Amino acid sequence: MELFGRLERKQLDVAILVHVDFEDETCREELTEFLELVESAGAEQAELVKTKRDRPDAKLFIGSGKLDEVAAAVALHQADVVIFNHALSPGQERNIERVVKARVIDRVGLILDIFAQRARSHEGKLQVELAQLRHMSTRLVRGWTHLERQKGGIGLRGPGETQLESDKRLLQERIKHLLKRIEKVRKQRALGRQSRQRSDHPTITLVGYTNAGKSTLFNQLTAADVYAENRLFATLDATLRSVHLPGGGQAILADTVGFIRHIPHDLVTAFRSTLEETSEADLLIHLIDAADPLRDDKIAQVQQVITEVGANDVPQLLVFNKIDLLKPAVEPHVDFDEEGQPARVWISAQNNLGLDYLKDALASFFKGQFVRIFIKLGAEAGHRRAQLYALGKVEQEASDDDGTIGLQVYLTEQQYHQVSKWPECQYIEKLQEAVV
Repeated sequence: MELFGRLERKQLDVAILVHVDFEDETCREELTEFLELVESAGAEQAELVKTKRDRPDAKLFIGSGKLDEVAAAVALHQADVVIFNHALSPGQERNIERVVKARVIDRVGLILDIFAQRARSHEGKLQVELAQLRHMSTRLVRGWTHLERQKGGIGLRGPGETQLESDKRLLQERIKHLLKRIEKVRKQRALGRQSRQRSDHPTITLVGYTNAGKSTLFNQLTAADVYAENRLFATLDATLRSVHLPGGGQAILADTVGFIRHIPHDLVTAFRSTLEETSEADLLIHLIDAADPLRDDKIAQVQQVITEVGANDVPQLLVFNKIDLLKPAVEPHVDFDEEGQPARVWISAQNNLGLDYLKDALASFFKGQFVRIFIKLGAEAGHRRAQLYALGKVEQEASDDDGTIGLQVYLTEQQYHQVSKWPECQYIEKLQEAVV
């Protein structure tokens, strides 16, 4: 089905950008971020049209005079598309297109286009298509010229109305199909989380505003090779890797999609299954671009999305990244709260500065869960020895003449109780709480 199958990304070519500076804070968008979004989408900026308004115009969003200026810019540069840094209603899109004689994309459509380019996993592609179709469902009339004559009257009824209803039915069927497939993937992800919970590994999830450096930090902590680039939404799909904390405790680190100011509701809904890694985490690393002049506003935006996905009760560790870009310079360090617990860590993931501070802070969060044990295993328990090396940090190992293996290991409290039930365990003793 060409119409509602996998949506191909429309190549953005020459673009006229429109940014409105509103008095109302709820309508205001940040210009620098808009330009980064356009660059991430691969569009060539021909001209930026800026204007100020108290509130959006109900019909054209901007004034008719300013819209004529946009139309003139389209004709001058032979632009393919006009991109607004704001959410437009379907009616506003249609009205603007009639004037400018070019395709019009709003902020939501722009973000969806970027998501369509960046999604790599099966689940991510399904989620993007679902969000695209939901966005398109209110814009059917705009998409096909044969649907423009929906006015009724003699000679204007029948086939046109049937075609519109047919398109809507096909779209709804495709949405239902995608929802079923996403639900199946969601159940598979839930089983994966249950398996990790049964293994007693705590989960740490990286969250933060897009382009804060999450993928770079993820690679540094896990020695992974996740794609990282200095652009918005460089990665979309959640990635999981194991990481060893000082003192030997093993944890699962999850990297998630970056958040953004005024993230469209459909995108939060569509990526809810990916963001479930956030709500199921034991700890959130809230990564912040320390050098961003709008960092406080972006912190608030991330907190809002965290609340939307039901993760506002999960403990957070604030990590300020890119300290090498701060002026004056800031050395890597840790700020502690009144109870002596790490509250803020200052690092540069790109330059590998302060990561030891971060690892120590993560380990201290789980302090009390880690214990040092001594365990004896029978000669036939070689697979259990390998399992201990995988679970925690083996400090010492010795073998007796009869092949019995003795090991001194750091484990979590939960792992200690799990290991103590192994039938191959001849002797086990908790030596002391681990000092981390």
